[in-house]
Amino acid sequence: MSGPLGCSGGCVSGCAVRNRLHLPTTAREMLAEQDADRLTMDALAERAGLGKGTVFRRFGTRAGIFQALLDDDERAFQEQVLSGPPPLGPGAAPLDRLIAYGRARIGFLIGHREIARAALDGSQPIPAGPETSLSRIHIRMLLGRIDLGAADLDVLAVQLTAALDGPLLLHLSASDLTETAHQTEERLSQGWQDLVQRVCRP
Repeated sequence: MSGPLGCSGGCVSGCAVRNRLHLPTTAREMLAEQDADRLTMDALAERAGLGKGTVFRRFGTRAGIFQALLDDDERAFQEQVLSGPPPLGPGAAPLDRLIAYGRARIGFLIGHREIARAALDGSQPIPAGPETSLSRIHIRMLLGRIDLGAADLDVLAVQLTAALDGPLLLHLSASDLTETAHQTEERLSQGWQDLVQRVCRP
């Protein structure tokens, strides 16, 4: 007997793999069509043609759906940082890369603000993404390639990472701001550039 995705009893593992790919794709399609509030476990199961138990095993909770989407996009973002084109990726001067990283990170967080808020499970703060430590490591590496004299680069890296803190940026991009998300992103990005240029001034 075949299941919703054409799976027979002899291809359980193959079905599991297809479901793992099918569910996030379906969730993104639903988000493109409607608000995050309307994406529920039941709605996703119905749209994907799968049982609710399958969705539950894949994500655990409704918040888990959004966390999985955030994790996937975070990995893609980090890939751009590690091997994408300059100035975000390798090949540009360290100061240019530092500015580009902050601008890209701000854009990422504001662009994912609805998914990030929906990823809350009630026991954790607003997620900044699972790679916050990599942000600090990356910033520290770039600072080490800039002549900053006797500056404490470890502390400076922590402080600059805090300026890209997810909860702060997501709060600033909330509905209490009168600007559009694009305007907020541009102001914050320019602020990051001004900050970094002043910190790294010879």
